[in-house]
Amino acid sequence: MYSDDDPYLSELRTICLALPDATEKEAWGRPTFRAGKMFAVFSGHDTHPFALEFKPDPDERAALEQDERIYVPPYSGVGGWLALDFTAAPVDWDEIGELVESSYRLVARKRMIAALDAAREADG
Repeated sequence: MYSDDDPYLSELRTICLALPDATEKEAWGRPTFRAGKMFAVFSGHDTHPFALEFKPDPDERAALEQDERIYVPPYSGVGGWLALDFTAAPVDWDEIGELVESSYRLVARKRMIAALDAAREADG
């Protein structure tokens, strides 16, 4: 269902695994990224061959849904997840980092979030 040399995967993997205690686990034939619970999936479907599935911040969901690159993915969409199609426009990796971090913060344990905040503060 995917290959390690798929476009976008290396960059996404770097962003996800830079978060405290984040791990990667293959599930459903796709790389998933977890902080205890899943916070990101490198996915793909017929009409969206390369995408990031993520849990949106509830306060940002309405705005994200207005973006033409964003869609409700099959299966995880019923759980409130959204997906960003990497092929719909040039990828802004800073934006991807923000979406991933927001999703991570929704599932990570308090100590993980504290470690992330401490690292962000140290980076200034």
